Amino acid sequence: MNKLEHAFADGKALLPFITCGDPNLETTAAIVRAMSAAGAGAVILGIPFSDPTAEGPLVQEANLRAFAAGVSTDGVFDLVRELRSDVSVPFVFMTYANVIFSYNGKDGIGAEAFIRTCSAIGVDGLIVCDLPYEEKEEFLPLCRENGVALISQIAPASDEHIAKIASDAEGFLYVIPGEDPAALIATARAHTKLPCILALAAPESDDLRQAAALADGVLVETAFVRSIAAHGKDAALYTASLVREMKTALEG
Repeated sequence: MNKLEHAFADGKALLPFITCGDPNLETTAAIVRAMSAAGAGAVILGIPFSDPTAEGPLVQEANLRAFAAGVSTDGVFDLVRELRSDVSVPFVFMTYANVIFSYNGKDGIGAEAFIRTCSAIGVDGLIVCDLPYEEKEEFLPLCRENGVALISQIAPASDEHIAKIASDAEGFLYVIPGEDPAALIATARAHTKLPCILALAAPESDDLRQAAALADGVLVETAFVRSIAAHGKDAALYTASLVREMKTALEG
């Protein structure tokens, strides 16, 4: 059983996203511990990347702050190793294909070394933002070999395409909503029993209650990145408060 299943053991799951190393790795560690204690179902850890094309300006700026702090992929790996000494909440890396292919660090070179290290340090899942479904075989065998769930993304598309993605998914489905997220999730659920997680940027309480009626949880990005940008090294307290507030809204 993949550890990601535990993220949904207590009802609707909140999966907060943060960029590792913004503003530094020590603060990231404090934020992750605070989020876990506050009730996050899993924590989505963004690995800094120089060209995060799928992200808005707030996350792009977070990547720049992390690079300014000297953060590398090996530094993120070391962060997770340290967190796993006392944090049991599932971790999912969110990154880009080039980060994986071009990995050249103390744990080896290339995708095999990257994914093997994910497994060794306790990363439970991997979201590759720019990986089309048709190209997932680039990483899927390595992920399965190492027990790391390669998370599939669903965006508005034909029912046939959504069915293919959903039927072959692992861990959970990361649903990027369009004009009709209810129909999108309904189509996916016809082809999988995996949890469907709705991507939200900076949701209000009403948004979260509506999402809870549709999906098994939410992945929230912008709200947490904005809070970290505003509070810097003191952000752990504020992000934990956000987790508690959003969990309360999700639970109705």
